[in-house]
Amino acid sequence: MKPLTASEIRASFVNATRGEIERVPMPGLHEVVWGEREYLGWRDHNAPQRGYLVVWRDDRPIGLVLRAAENRGRVGSAMCSLCTTAQPSGQVAMFSAARAGDAGRAGNTIGTYICADLACSILIRIAPPPYELQPEPEVLIARRSATLTTRLHAFTTRVLDAAA
Repeated sequence: MKPLTASEIRASFVNATRGEIERVPMPGLHEVVWGEREYLGWRDHNAPQRGYLVVWRDDRPIGLVLRAAENRGRVGSAMCSLCTTAQPSGQVAMFSAARAGDAGRAGNTIGTYICADLACSILIRIAPPPYELQPEPEVLIARRSATLTTRLHAFTTRVLDAAA
């Protein structure tokens, strides 16, 4: 992922009002290892149901404001739709994003299951222990990264598609 400034992040949001964008808390950008990210995702500590995701598309950043559904204490496991990592159900949340434009203003949303901490880029880089029939860790991580990027683009396309 290409590095972003706070002002670039604020300008990237496609599904929020100006007032909402002004209130978005910025993550610690000085701590981000940009070369090991497919997207930038963070949660709002003051509003725990809110999350934010910024991804590069067609040489421009696209930012999405997300809302997490309440976790009702589900037991079992769940899978993130972006990184396809299976985890305990409390570590995956249903996030919804208002559609861009008039569709979003009319209340239309798109939802998907995402890692609750929005840390898919970190999870896909955890290499499993070596195994004879498994690809090298670099190959496996590259494959996971490509899958994550494809799924991110599909999700952002659905949010941006105001005609549906």
